[in-house]
Amino acid sequence: MRQFDFMGKRRLAFIVSGILLLISLGSLAIQQLNLGLDFTGGTLVEIHYASAPSLDSVRQTMEDAGFRDVSVQTFGAANEVLIRLQQAFDPDVGKQVVGILRDEGESVDLVRAEFVGAQVGDQLRDQSGLGMLIALGVVMLYVAFRFQYKFAIGALLSLVHDVVIMAGVFSLFQIEFDLTVLAAILAVIGYSLNDTIIVYDRIRENIRKSRISDMPVIFNESINQTLSRTLATSGTTLLVLLALFFLGGDMIHNFSLALIIGVGVGTFSSIYVASALLLPLKLQREDLIPAKKEDPEAEELP
Repeated sequence: MRQFDFMGKRRLAFIVSGILLLISLGSLAIQQLNLGLDFTGGTLVEIHYASAPSLDSVRQTMEDAGFRDVSVQTFGAANEVLIRLQQAFDPDVGKQVVGILRDEGESVDLVRAEFVGAQVGDQLRDQSGLGMLIALGVVMLYVAFRFQYKFAIGALLSLVHDVVIMAGVFSLFQIEFDLTVLAAILAVIGYSLNDTIIVYDRIRENIRKSRISDMPVIFNESINQTLSRTLATSGTTLLVLLALFFLGGDMIHNFSLALIIGVGVGTFSSIYVASALLLPLKLQREDLIPAKKEDPEAEELP
């Protein structure tokens, strides 16, 4: 099997990661995230159709009528449609939406129109951010306990790297960031950590049994040994996510997109961020194999 020199290209990988992080952080600072209705508050309009409609057609009709940031999804049955409008609540908005759809020849009835307040959005935003911080903290403690604190630092920086780039892509292209995208980010944290743990486990094993102390050589050997597993897992996962992206409909479009980005970035970071960072952190054999203590009683024997 061909052996790839991953560590030999680590400086180039660091440059690529640095550029992506700068672009992501710059976009998050300047443009910020295009937060969805779950976070900002807005108007919900539930419509009952006589038969199941085309969601894309409903969305296009609303956008042609002048509404912006429209989200359309089924709600329960296929003929029950929930329309989300990122705008201040108007008591007549339900009748307005029904009138627009009836003008297009649709047989629809208004079920309800209500406002999701900003207080709910603020609460969701605070709790979701806190949940992500707690998840990263628990990850760091787990890796430090199972391996060693240098591994924990590498894993944590790798996960932060993945999260920032994912959020940066959504900010840069102003794709709506809602709770499904947040769920995808949390899922990617678990996915990327799993891949990183597998590589770390092989690195630890090879350091302990190897007779050399050349860390880049040991890292390359470990990554190459787990490469087929990594590519097989990422490849099959991406096939499913691409199917969801193109065939899953609007409701999970952003969710599948976030996972596609996350799986790609997570696979890259498990090799070139989590593993390569152990070299600047000066991981040595002594960090994993404590020096044997001399027996003082043996020294006293003649």
